[in-house]
Amino acid sequence: MNWNKLLSDKRRGSIAKKQSDDLRTEFQRDYHRIIGSASFRRLQDKTQVFPLDKSDFVRTRLTHSLEVSSFAKSLGQSCFTYIIGNRLDPYADERVKDAACSILECAGLLHDIGNPPFGHFGETAIREWFAENFDSLDRDGLLSEQMRGDLLHFEGNAQALRLLTKLHYLVDENGMHLTYALLNTIIKYPVPSTGINKKSGNIKDKKMGYYFAEKELFEDITSSTGAGSRRYPLTYLLEAADDIAYKTADIEDAVKKGLITFEALLCDLRSDKHMSKCRSDEEKEKYLGLIDRLLKLRERAVRRNVSNPEVNAVQNWIISIQTHMLREATKGFCDNYAAIMDGEFTTDILTASDAYPISEALGEIAYRRAFLSKPILKLEIAAGTILGFLLDKFAYAARDYDTGIELSTIDDKLMCIVSDNYIQNYRFCSAGKSDGEKLYLRLLLVTDFICGMTDSYAKSLYQELSGIN
Repeated sequence: MNWNKLLSDKRRGSIAKKQSDDLRTEFQRDYHRIIGSASFRRLQDKTQVFPLDKSDFVRTRLTHSLEVSSFAKSLGQSCFTYIIGNRLDPYADERVKDAACSILECAGLLHDIGNPPFGHFGETAIREWFAENFDSLDRDGLLSEQMRGDLLHFEGNAQALRLLTKLHYLVDENGMHLTYALLNTIIKYPVPSTGINKKSGNIKDKKMGYYFAEKELFEDITSSTGAGSRRYPLTYLLEAADDIAYKTADIEDAVKKGLITFEALLCDLRSDKHMSKCRSDEEKEKYLGLIDRLLKLRERAVRRNVSNPEVNAVQNWIISIQTHMLREATKGFCDNYAAIMDGEFTTDILTASDAYPISEALGEIAYRRAFLSKPILKLEIAAGTILGFLLDKFAYAARDYDTGIELSTIDDKLMCIVSDNYIQNYRFCSAGKSDGEKLYLRLLLVTDFICGMTDSYAKSLYQELSGIN
């Protein structure tokens, strides 16, 4: 892969050309399209970790996406400054650096835009619902293996590509008309649902990156950039920025909410379980230095008579951890640059860096101490009830929609509630298709509708349709 082709500014469909007095690059134009979109604004009312949380402190998908965007751009700047300065790539120059930073800034804003309400639990709830209901939805066995796999392995990453290229209907059926370089960056897993192989040892096979419905588009994007079935290089930096953002933020939010105490965090960090993740003396020295930093920050907060010294220490420590992880991610990308550009790098760059022990520790501590806490479990059960109800209603209404079968009065009214944009996209994409593909597109119509909901709207619609409100 080389940057002359990777930085493709091709866009899907026809779109007005840039005016001669518009000094923005094509990738900077992408940024303004995203910021002004309704899909981006909806992230302010979508869960990051704590579903339906009333606190104004904890992250939403919007604040998380802004943090990822900032980290991703910073990684682009530091990595390409090093690559250019050390002449690691004859194609890399200041133009490439500027373009990469703009793309990463945009990709950070978009990386979660396809996620359903209620965080990653929403994805799980959708997958499990289809697993339980497929036999009655596909009564005649019309769906292909990949069509079934798309729903059984429902994935926010694949939904993001679909949303950005089809469902954001403003000018025409081609979505936001974003550049192919940007779209390729957010395709974290360049395989279909039938290509998922978690045992392959290659991170690109871990999940699916696109639906059958976007197969031709995926092929057009990846052939235009030259990435093909390989991971796009900037995807590694986007992924690292996401990991740094959520692993540090989840700890901070959980401490602020009282789910993790200072002493519990310190005890967990010092445990043999996490200390054993250090793969070298150098990694261990850095890891112990981070723990020592946490203790010194508490001492400083106590000396300054801060009202809650332990929370203050954790919040300041998180900034130190982010700096450490950004530095190590930069080194991980640059040290493995040749393998990444050859499409031969098979893991994520944090795992390949000295940030691995702290990254693993923070993720495990947040999962065990916060995600498995009773308040979160109760909220996720409530979220699952809401999503299950909505899928029960709309998926079965959509099953016989547009088939000539007369819908019940209730099902007919339910289909009238579905967004006109999504109905219009269904009609455009289903024209001339087989019965099996039409059924598949109708089921995607339902997931499109539900994924487009904010947490509050999903809760409100559930209450209205169930007669609670």
